[in-house]
Order: sequence, then structure tokens, then C-alpha cells
Amino acid sequence: MSLPSLELREWFVTIRSNKIFETTVIVIIILSAMLIGATTYDISPFWLEVLGVFDIAVTLFFLAEILIRMAAEERLRNFFRSGWNVFDFVIVVSSLIPVDESQMVLLARLLRIFRVLRLVSIIPELRILMSALVKAVPRIGYVALLMFIIFYVYAAFGSLFFEQINPVLWGDITIAMLTLFRVVTFEDWTDVMYETMELYPLSWIFYISFIFLTAFVFLNMMIGVVIDVMQKEHEKFDREHGEGEAGEVHWIREHTETIERRLERMERMLAELTARK
Repeated sequence: MSLPSLELREWFVTIRSNKIFETTVIVIIILSAMLIGATTYDISPFWLEVLGVFDIAVTLFFLAEILIRMAAEERLRNFFRSGWNVFDFVIVVSSLIPVDESQMVLLARLLRIFRVLRLVSIIPELRILMSALVKAVPRIGYVALLMFIIFYVYAAFGSLFFEQINPVLWGDITIAMLTLFRVVTFEDWTDVMYETMELYPLSWIFYISFIFLTAFVFLNMMIGVVIDVMQKEHEKFDREHGEGEAGEVHWIREHTETIERRLERMERMLAELTARK
């Protein structure tokens, strides 16, 4: 790479890393979201034209911003190695579809709505939350599966014992599961319980045990899974950026391994010198 090209890339890197530039991008994304909301109101044609001009300006700004970020990379392929960069690139390029009365107008407007999601890719904290959520989904799925089994078992019991009391709520197992969902969300669940207690006075055990298992045990299990994954994502982010306690531990570990490798080379050299003597 020639010296002028290297200086130009460093200039783009400086712009990309500038806090004012990052803040400006965030502000423009928020303004873009407000623009999308404004177009849903019944406003005069004059203001529609003004919003149209502003939309074009926002699109051009996003295009310039993504080009700066691409130019700041040492190799262009490095830019596309990040999933968030690919997401931004697709959103920006898709925003270039003109919004007119063509058949693509609905698609273009939908793609412009997704520009709001760029806040996730721009703000590191939101990226951590999104990554933690995605990685927690498989583990949450097992908890949800176990919760479904509990729902199914309780719904079978409820349909068996309470159908004669209220077929609307307990007529079959699917309706019974919907009723239990109402119970677990505490939507007038006491009315359902008191209705069955008129015939089965001890039926309160059925409801209390179900609420305890689902609303307290399984819900806290899901929260625990999300917190555990989020903590690991924060530690990963700190290691990659050398921040926090995890970053310091990672730095110490890397330098310790480097020192150990140097000591091993020195020991081999000393052993060779001793053998030659």
C-alpha cells in the first residue's frame, strides 16, 4: 500500500473512531426513526415533500458513513467478516431503493423501518444484549419445553376434573392450556379458582402449585439463563477490548504465555551451548 493510500486509510480510521462521528450517526438514526413515525400521520403535501428531502439526506449520510467504515478497513473483506457490518451494509444498500408509486414502494418503506435497528449495531451495549439474547435462546428453549410439559400435565388434570364445572374454560386440553395461561399471567385467576372450589374445596392446591412452578420457578430459571449468558458476553467484550477485570486478566495471561515461551527458548539455547562445551 502506497503512502498516500495509507494516510487516507488512517484518516478514515480517525473519523470512524471519533466520538462525535459516532454520536452523529446515533442522532441521525433516531431522527430517521422519527421520520418514519411522522409519515404515518395525515400531514399536508408540503411537509411530505420536506420529509422526502430529509429522507434522501439521511440515506446519503448513511451511504457516506458505511463507505467511510469500509474504507477504514485494511482489507475490504475484513469489513464483511462482522455480522453487524453485513447487517448495516444490507440496510443501507436497501435504503437506496426509491420510494415512489411503483410496486416496490411497500418494500422500500419496510426496509427504511429496519434502519432503526442500526442502533443495535452502533451501540456496543445493545450488541451485547442482542448477542446474549440470541445465545440464550437454545437454553431458554429447554426451559420452555419443560414448562410446556407442566402446562400439558396440569391442563389434562384440569380438563378431567373441571370440565363439568365450566366447559368454556376446561372443555378440552387446548382450552385448558389457554385457561392455565390466563392463570399464570394472573388475569382474574382467582375467579377461576373460586369457581372450581365450590365443587372441589381443595382445588386451590392445583392453582397454587401450578403458579409456583411456572410463575416463580421456571421464570427465574429463564432469568438466570439470560443473566449467565449476558455475563459471559460482557466478559468476552472486555477481553476483546482490554477493558474491565476480564480484560486485565486476559492481558496478564497473554503476556505470561509470551514470557514462558521466551524462557523456554532461552533454556533450549542454554542447553545447546552447554552441550557444545
